[in-house]
Amino acid sequence: MPRPLPLALACLVLALAGCGGDDKQAGSSTPTPTQTATPEDTGGEQGTGCEHAAKPKPKRARFARPKQRLDPSKAYIAKVDTNCGEFEIALDAKRAPQTGGSFKFLADKGFYDGLAFHRIVPGFVIQGGDPKGNGSGGPGYSVVEPPPDDLTYVKGVVAMAKTELEDPGTSGSQFFVVTGADAQLPPDYALLGKVTKGQDVVDRIGVAPVGPDEQPLEPIVIQSIRVATG
Repeated sequence: MPRPLPLALACLVLALAGCGGDDKQAGSSTPTPTQTATPEDTGGEQGTGCEHAAKPKPKRARFARPKQRLDPSKAYIAKVDTNCGEFEIALDAKRAPQTGGSFKFLADKGFYDGLAFHRIVPGFVIQGGDPKGNGSGGPGYSVVEPPPDDLTYVKGVVAMAKTELEDPGTSGSQFFVVTGADAQLPPDYALLGKVTKGQDVVDRIGVAPVGPDEQPLEPIVIQSIRVATG
């Protein structure tokens, strides 16, 4: 069974996953868990069960901050197609219209196509959406939308990563999906939505073999993200 990470470590994992608008390196070191993940946690010698994909090359793409907001009266489903399968995210248009609007804007521009899940922490999160592929990149802008005070980051919740120096609710392009029962994070990370289909795909990615830098040993690529409106 995956072991929950200490709260301080959990915060550091996301804090060093820079997603701000200046694209500067968010951190020069990677936090080391107090307990090393076992082969059972990470998939060990098993393959990922994913189709082979080449490691994505860094992408150069910078945008001005969009004004787009989701319409709370509509339903938005983001279909995330990866080389491990497809999963769907129901964007929370009522509680996070600005964050969701930015995410949809980037998806509509094809920004996420060909990027990777660059960080996997078993029993905690999978994280992707960085054009640099190392946790330090972003879209060239950031938006700020404070998350709900009662937000809890339980399994399936999708939120946006930020540096520890940025205000609560700041987001760029990097997002994470909670894979543990409860990530035990404070409500500082902008809400995006929740996985409503394909949780088995998320779980498969969440136990892929990783190296000491928490990057998967075999590339896990976001082939496309498309947002449909209902």
